[in-house]
Amino acid sequence: MTDTPSDKLLRKVLSETKVIACVGVSMNSIRPSYFVARYLSLKKFRVIPVNPGHAGKQLFGEKIYASLRDIPDDIKVDMVDVFRRSEHVLPIVDMALNELPEMKTVWMQIGVRNPEAAELAQAQGVQVIQNRCPKIEYQRLYGELRMAGFNTGIISSKL
Repeated sequence: MTDTPSDKLLRKVLSETKVIACVGVSMNSIRPSYFVARYLSLKKFRVIPVNPGHAGKQLFGEKIYASLRDIPDDIKVDMVDVFRRSEHVLPIVDMALNELPEMKTVWMQIGVRNPEAAELAQAQGVQVIQNRCPKIEYQRLYGELRMAGFNTGIISSKL
């Protein structure tokens, strides 16, 4: 468990993930959670929004659910992306482990770390990434940050 997962692991997670439950997503377009969820949905990930304050509304063509427990069984969530403070992560991970049997990854956003939650998930064979953003990692690994003037350290023929 580290804040510096390998690029190989990040590529694997991002390439194998199809459905992301985004816990704590905001409907406010200037909030980071909205921006990240929107970006991921534009990259063809299915983003399932989870926010009790907006349950029943629509975001990016998907119904917003109050909790992970409310996501229908026919939606197979591969990854739970957590936009909540570190102290709130353990019950989210515990619920995800109990309610989302296909989940392969718990991803905690930048600034979010919870060693106890990470250990619990890893003990059940779930990959954990902490203190990272899937949007930033996707852009870095697939050459998109270069367009914004960042030196990603990734060699690519993509302009």
